[in-house]
Amino acid sequence: MTKQQELANKLGVKFKDNKLLTQALVHRSYLNEHSDWPTGHNERLEFLGDAVLELAVTEYLFLHYPDKSEGELTDWRAALVNAKTLAQIAQEIELDKYLFLSHGEAKEKDSKGHQYILADAMEALLGAIYLDQGWAVAQQVIIKLVLSKLNYILDNKLYLDPKSYFQERAQEVYGSTPHYEVLASSGPDHEKVFEVGLYVDDRLISVGRGMSKQEAQVDAAEKGLKQEGWR
Repeated sequence: MTKQQELANKLGVKFKDNKLLTQALVHRSYLNEHSDWPTGHNERLEFLGDAVLELAVTEYLFLHYPDKSEGELTDWRAALVNAKTLAQIAQEIELDKYLFLSHGEAKEKDSKGHQYILADAMEALLGAIYLDQGWAVAQQVIIKLVLSKLNYILDNKLYLDPKSYFQERAQEVYGSTPHYEVLASSGPDHEKVFEVGLYVDDRLISVGRGMSKQEAQVDAAEKGLKQEGWR
């Protein structure tokens, strides 16, 4: 049994065209080192899978939550289809074991960039399933892998961005509105890294880092939610 067949079995899908499954797992970087590889990279399948995923999630939410507003459903969908959720699902099914990556990319498995590679590969995989098996099978895989996360997302209010959720909880618990302060910045202008502190009153809750002040604030809010035991 090939690794690709092992993955297909894990998903409960029997591919008619195994080349589609293989291509879904090929990152662009791999072709730089294997110019004679028989399939292309997975970016076109990712493009297709992104649309399949969004439609399947949208249809499911529309049909199962008729009393919810368009705004609420939009927030729920965003939490289900974002890169963070898809990367987590990819880790659960051990997608890393099956990817074709360059040696350089394979060494960066703990990097933020690698999380996007995992998320993109999940979309490519869904695109390949749709092409090979059709809408009904793709939809069932999405319900099993992605929509199974909905209750957890709702229970933990993950559909709220971290800054909004931290503010909501801080006002409930402490009666105060949190604020952010830039503590430091380093690096050249085109690669500057910011450190931002999250405060409630005068108490420093957490410190976030990012390539922009906004990114650092979101990172600080995520850490703050964990620090306070709210997520």
